[in-house]
Amino acid sequence: MSLTGNLRINGDRLWDSLMEMAKIGPGLRGGNNRQTLTDEDGEGRRLFQSWCEKAGMTMGVDTMGNMFFTREGTDPDALPVYVGSHLDTQPTGGKYDGVLGVLGGLELIRTLNDLNIKTKHPIVVVNWTNEEGTRFAPAMLASGVFAGIHDEQWAYVREDAKGKKFGDELERIGWKGDEKVGARKIHALFELHIEQGPILEAEGKDIGVVTHGQGLWWLQITLTGKESHTGSTPMPMRKNAGLGMARITELVHAVAMAHQPNAVGAIGHVDVYPNSRNVIPGKVVFTVDIRSPDLSTLSAMKAEIEAKAPKIAKELGLGIEIEEAGHFDPVIFDEGCVTAVRNAADRLGYSHRDIVSGAGHDACWINRVAPTAMVMCPCVDGLSHNEDEEISKEWAAAGTDVLLHAVLETAEIQA
Repeated sequence: MSLTGNLRINGDRLWDSLMEMAKIGPGLRGGNNRQTLTDEDGEGRRLFQSWCEKAGMTMGVDTMGNMFFTREGTDPDALPVYVGSHLDTQPTGGKYDGVLGVLGGLELIRTLNDLNIKTKHPIVVVNWTNEEGTRFAPAMLASGVFAGIHDEQWAYVREDAKGKKFGDELERIGWKGDEKVGARKIHALFELHIEQGPILEAEGKDIGVVTHGQGLWWLQITLTGKESHTGSTPMPMRKNAGLGMARITELVHAVAMAHQPNAVGAIGHVDVYPNSRNVIPGKVVFTVDIRSPDLSTLSAMKAEIEAKAPKIAKELGLGIEIEEAGHFDPVIFDEGCVTAVRNAADRLGYSHRDIVSGAGHDACWINRVAPTAMVMCPCVDGLSHNEDEEISKEWAAAGTDVLLHAVLETAEIQA
């Protein structure tokens, strides 16, 4: 059997699965709150397990809670082709971020079953644990352990805002498996994801062929000034940590603008102390997020911020500490896998363009240990990590069609 443009997934069935999963951990206004290792995460995992086993796949779970569902190939010695993403969400997340990639993988298997298509290589659908990192930092935690980026025991003692440990919560919800994390060998991995940006929709493209992933640095900056009364402290005598943050915010924006194209930067998480309306902030702790697909650019941005931020603090009479809170180098996805995605879009007649992923994904870590590529579909207004995140049924189907063809080209259809 050969790959033709007539081979497509069941878009209605995929959409129904997305809507059914979205019922678990509903948000306040149409999105989802299914944070990692919560009861809702456990319930979503069980639903996904039931669907996969009904589709004839067998389950494996490793000691980080990563879920693997295998459809056997015709060659018992051939390494599997992996496909998937994550089921966990932000506290005010959408219905598609991550979930589309997991359920798109399931729909791919269902389509192969419908058409009785066999492949030389096994196909494994994966749900990676704690991609979002919103409850247990850092993001992409379990795929990072799988790829040897993080130590497993270090991961187990990550704490959430209430002091609960990752390892304890993994056991509590019953999803700590017995398979050694990272022991699996991968022929190739494909991850389908919504763009989380506005480019594809703005340009009217059906598919993003992801060639690179941006590298990032997270810098946690602590500014220390002096708390004092807003009304009675003369302006020249203030040591305003909030003003320091404002000026560093402008610095980060200027640095990103000076390193175009593709470089970005902003201030994200902020804690202000004492956070009272009539007290000048005595301390501010905030995170700088800078990203670029070029390593030299990323390094230059970091160096400039680390050099200029202390000067801003000194001018304002503030103490400053800069801590490296997160990092990964830019990613160049595998040329062969990227070509398979591009071939799939061409074969199916979908408009497409090469794109750089502005967000981190599990595929970025797995790319360290196996050939990897990503497929992206548009999302409305580029909005994500927001309950108003939205895609169309047609976009979901097109992305999964491309995923199907890229996986089949790599897994090798058997006559």
